[in-house]
Amino acid sequence: MKSDNTIIYWTRLTHDNWNVYLAATKEGLCYVGSQDKPLEELADWVNARFPGSELVRDDAKMQVYSEELAEYFQGNRDRFEMPMDYKGTAFQSAVWNALCHIPYGETYTYTDIANQIGKPAAVRAVGAAIGANPLLITVPCHRVIGKSGALTGYRGGLEMKTWLLQLERGRVPVKETAEYV
Repeated sequence: MKSDNTIIYWTRLTHDNWNVYLAATKEGLCYVGSQDKPLEELADWVNARFPGSELVRDDAKMQVYSEELAEYFQGNRDRFEMPMDYKGTAFQSAVWNALCHIPYGETYTYTDIANQIGKPAAVRAVGAAIGANPLLITVPCHRVIGKSGALTGYRGGLEMKTWLLQLERGRVPVKETAEYV
């Protein structure tokens, strides 16, 4: 039997119109999938990030994560308190930490994030780090928009990004520079 370090627990959260896969290590949530993507997306991600690990469905163990996300989808949660286990390069971690400080309902640009982490010339690298974010929604990369205010790429797709921003806009106004398509 494998040790707890090599087990990745998962569940599928189905709430209203949402269907996303979630995964966690014993340290915390490590993956939030894209809307309506197959289980294979999660399995491929786990194989790439945690080679040799075992993917185990455990809805009970994952309940705390599912509950917080469901509260968010209902508009009843504006920040997450669950433990998160995201691992990346030092640069990626700096970017992901900066994303966690974007207030609910607000948007920042890639330039804002680059400046916030003290790397103003690294705007494209910031975009790449945001694209590698494994924790959609909980590490709120959907709150990052282009310098012109236009919505830009999102692993979950622009429809999902638009919906998340509209959900948040219902409680807190989004900066005037944001455009919604």
